[in-house]
Amino acid sequence: MPRKTMMAVRVHAFGGPDALTYEEVPLPEPEPDEVLVQVHAAGVNPPDWYAREGFVNIPEELRPTPRLPYTPGSDVSGVVAAVGREVTEWREGDPVFGLVRFPNLNNGGRGYAEYSTAPASHLARKPDTIDHVQAAAVPMAGLTAYQFLFDLVRLVPDRNVLVNGAAGGVGHFLAQLAKSRNAHVTGVASGRHEEFLRGLGVDRFVDYTATSVAEAVQDVDHLFDTVGGPNGHRLLPTVRPGGTISPVFYGEYHRDRAAELGITFVSGQVHSDGRQMAELARLIDAGHVRVGIDSVFPLADASKAHERAEQGHIQGKIVLRVR
Repeated sequence: MPRKTMMAVRVHAFGGPDALTYEEVPLPEPEPDEVLVQVHAAGVNPPDWYAREGFVNIPEELRPTPRLPYTPGSDVSGVVAAVGREVTEWREGDPVFGLVRFPNLNNGGRGYAEYSTAPASHLARKPDTIDHVQAAAVPMAGLTAYQFLFDLVRLVPDRNVLVNGAAGGVGHFLAQLAKSRNAHVTGVASGRHEEFLRGLGVDRFVDYTATSVAEAVQDVDHLFDTVGGPNGHRLLPTVRPGGTISPVFYGEYHRDRAAELGITFVSGQVHSDGRQMAELARLIDAGHVRVGIDSVFPLADASKAHERAEQGHIQGKIVLRVR
């Protein structure tokens, strides 16, 4: 008899990590332009815990409200289990990965589950050189880095790039993708991440716990700040007049002073894109990009994965193993 249910993680009420409930739910069915993916692994990303908390980190008047209950997770890697009638590019058994329906809030990827549906155009073939756990760590962080560098900033070769928070999910992809364009990359992180970042090819490492970044680094063409926060302006002296600052998370940068220096701000919202996922897969298989994994948890322990995420000081990505 065909399977009709599966195990998934759902949120029934906003709250802390214990709001994640592992339970049996109906098996989803793909729309005509979608595929059903048997999920092998799912990535854990900041929007997952922002939504779980009810976006309390956003001013109340701007705060979105996810419909309850819902299944978190936009990053999936797995195998095509079925295809909708309009899908021609995928077949059952194909290994795929992707960022699914992001930034759609109430019709997101639902990746914390044994099966999930995805628009065919949001997926790419999984890289051959990595497993599903590593592949699930790529989509949101990798696409954020890719789109910031190449769609928004339009990085050209031989530029000086500073990545603040370079050891994190987005940061370690930014560093490597910038190097793929022959940038001179300075990575900023705590000292315990130095070996990791030098292994990824950063040209210079700055331990912010021991050194003032603003005193150590000057004349940067492009600053990518994955940390943000109220002290983001401390990095303003690192950027040359006419350079750019790209906040991945909100920060206070003294924009009036930045404008006086001719420094502009370039930022945007990451979005699903199967074509760009395919380019990331190509770079991974070619050895230009490595995937950093901080920790791996079983799907049933999603709450523990969120606890780890909220501790901070992540090196690479956190992933849920589903199969």
